[in-house]
Amino acid sequence: MSVSSALIVLDGSHGEGGGALLRTALAMSVLTQQPVRVDNIRGGTKFPGLDIEDLVIARALAESSAAEMRGADIGSNTLAFFPGRKAQGLNGRLGEGLADESRRPNGLVVMNCLLPILARAGMYSSVAVEGETYGTHTLGYDYFANVTLAVLKRMGLYAFCEMPRAGFGRESAGVVTLDVEPSAVEPISWMDRGRQRSLAGVVATAGVPDAIGSRGVAHLKALAKNAGMTISASHQRVSGGPGAYVTVWCAYDKGMGGGAAMGSRGVRIEALAQTAFEETYQWMSSSGTIDPYLADQILLPAIVAGGDSAFRVSKLTRRFVTSVWVVKQFVPIHITVKGSENGPGEVTVRKG
Repeated sequence: MSVSSALIVLDGSHGEGGGALLRTALAMSVLTQQPVRVDNIRGGTKFPGLDIEDLVIARALAESSAAEMRGADIGSNTLAFFPGRKAQGLNGRLGEGLADESRRPNGLVVMNCLLPILARAGMYSSVAVEGETYGTHTLGYDYFANVTLAVLKRMGLYAFCEMPRAGFGRESAGVVTLDVEPSAVEPISWMDRGRQRSLAGVVATAGVPDAIGSRGVAHLKALAKNAGMTISASHQRVSGGPGAYVTVWCAYDKGMGGGAAMGSRGVRIEALAQTAFEETYQWMSSSGTIDPYLADQILLPAIVAGGDSAFRVSKLTRRFVTSVWVVKQFVPIHITVKGSENGPGEVTVRKG
């Protein structure tokens, strides 16, 4: 990547103006060895300023790259990050000493941000994060384990996760671990999904009667049957909780996507199964080779891959478009996004 050493200054309220902008900026700073300052952190959200999830990520990346940071405090509106070396592997629990009983990081969001950096570090990494493993409108453990890592494996990035303890919500103290092998990331060309390989689902519960999980599995199977399909669904009792979470995903020769739903008081497990299944079915009915969530998660791996990538996404989110904008501030890479926000789109990443 052809880069300069000048400080890159970004407005954290640009586009979606959320945490994805900051995460992408920090990751690109480490990958390109360019210093960055983000002002108005999370300026497009109801909760501006650096939060604990951002700080866990920033500290991990700073340790990996021997970076100097300024403004690395909870609530800070500005963070300056100056990498001191190429990234090295990490080992141990991340974010120790940062515990906040009212809000903890989403462990999978942290892991996903670190993945492309650790994969290129040239050494084995083994890390753990305490916090949320299942949440509302965010990355959950079963999706990460069965979709995100499965697609990254097809791209030559080998990582393995476990969940010693589940955490339902941002106040919880779940634990997720991740092992990352040194990997040579390869591009993907997913413009046509090809043959359907599988349709699967997991109903994860903790601290509730097993009958609730069984009902969720039965409803997923009934929904699939009504749609003329067969689903491989299972109930998994996890430690921690109480809580319930349903994840559904579908794999093709050149495509993956899914949906998920988080339980809450008074909501029946059948309603969670319905939401997760319908979200997956909606993606399956589109021409997208990946779903909107996966687009966010494979952008940086596509950037560091050794070749050109192309894929179709069922819906272009403002978060994804914002992340593309951030990448372009660091490298003169050709990323073409065809389509309008909230509509289907085609993405190409050309390295030459």
